[in-house]
Amino acid sequence: MYIFVKRLIELGQTEGLEHKVDVFYANGKLTEDEYQELLGLLSE
Repeated sequence: MYIFVKRLIELGQTEGLEHKVDVFYANGKLTEDEYQELLGLLSE
């Protein structure tokens, strides 16, 4: 899941993605480190 979300960010397809990242994290699909990195990328 992490690689897929990171690729979407790289492609600029970020609309609504922060909420999805939160859901993936809450459901255990992302580690804490992956979650923090993705949020950092989204905020750039």
